[in-house]
Amino acid sequence: MDAFTRFTNQTQGRDRLFRATQYACMLLSYLLEPKAGKEEVVMKLKKLESSVSAGRKSNLNRVIYFICDTMLWVKSVGLVAGISKEAWRRRAARHYYYFLLLSLARDVYEISLQMGRVAHDRAKKEKGSSQSPSGFSVADEETEWLQSFLLLLFRSLKRHPPLLLDTVKNLCDILIPLSQLGIYKSNRGLIGLGGFVSSVTGIITVAYPHMKLRTC
Repeated sequence: MDAFTRFTNQTQGRDRLFRATQYACMLLSYLLEPKAGKEEVVMKLKKLESSVSAGRKSNLNRVIYFICDTMLWVKSVGLVAGISKEAWRRRAARHYYYFLLLSLARDVYEISLQMGRVAHDRAKKEKGSSQSPSGFSVADEETEWLQSFLLLLFRSLKRHPPLLLDTVKNLCDILIPLSQLGIYKSNRGLIGLGGFVSSVTGIITVAYPHMKLRTC
C-alpha cells in the first residue's frame, strides 16, 4: 500500500494511471459496442475516456508537441476563436510521430549493440569447440539464419529488460499518430489495446526506475 501511495504521489505515476484508464475505456467500449443491450455501458465508458483524456497533463517534455497540445486545449475551452482544431491536431500528431520514429531508431541501434555483445559472448564460449554442425544443407540456409536471428534477438532483449519495455512502448504508441495522420488506419480497439499496453510499461518504469532505458 505504501508503494502504491508513493507511486500515485508522483506526477508521472498519476499520468500513467490516467492514461491506462483512458485506453482501457477505449478498448472496452470498442469490444462492447457491437453487443446488444450494452449501449448505456458503452456511453459511460466513452464519457469516462473523454473526461480522463481532458484531465491528463501533457508531460511529454517535447516543446513543439506541448505547444500544439496547448493550442488544442485553448480551442477546446473556448479561450481563443479562429483556431483550426484539426490542423493543430495533425501538427501535434506529426511531431509526436517524428519523435517516436527517432525513439524507435534509437531502440534498433541499442538492440543491434546488445545482439553484437550476445553474439560475441556466444562465440567466445564456442571458441574451444572444434565440432562443426552436422546435417546442414543449402536448402535450410534461410530457415537457419532466421531462427538464429530470432534466438539472438530474444536473448538480447531478455538480457536487457529496459530495452524491451522501451521498444514495446514505442511500438504501441506509434499506432496513435499513424492512425491520426492516415498513414495506417487502426480501429479504436487496436489503438486502445496499444495505448493500454504502452501505459502499463510506463507504469512499470515509474514504479521501478531501474527498468527505465538509460542511454549515453
